Amino acid sequence: MADAGVEPNIKILDAEAKTAVAAAQQLGCEVGAIANSLVFDCDGEPLLVMASGADRVDTELLARALSAAAINKANPQFVRSATGQVIGGVAPTGHPTRLRTIVDEMLARYPAIWTAAGTPDSVMPLTYDQLLTVTQGEALRVR
Repeated sequence: MADAGVEPNIKILDAEAKTAVAAAQQLGCEVGAIANSLVFDCDGEPLLVMASGADRVDTELLARALSAAAINKANPQFVRSATGQVIGGVAPTGHPTRLRTIVDEMLARYPAIWTAAGTPDSVMPLTYDQLLTVTQGEALRVR
């Protein structure tokens, strides 16, 4: 992240927050300001979607936007292999290789977005622009 000009400000939570609701409760913010790091199987390749915790990703909409045959929920082994991290703690960066990343346009409405920082009990705040920069992601509507 530092090579992208962003210094992480990692906060350790009092308890694991494996859901957006749990993270928002501990941080005292709106659920929509939590950026869920969701890894999907997109035609056999990992796809990281940084999605607002306020709603679910529409994988059919996303598949059409990306001209993909199918986008499916990845199993824990696929996630771990692609990211080196466990579900519930996947950070937007720090993976073994750069992942194709989509950043939910809905996150742009929040001045601070909270993402996982590599473990289920760590988070870090980023702006929308910082999230796009550190992930080299593409802004898209995901629902």
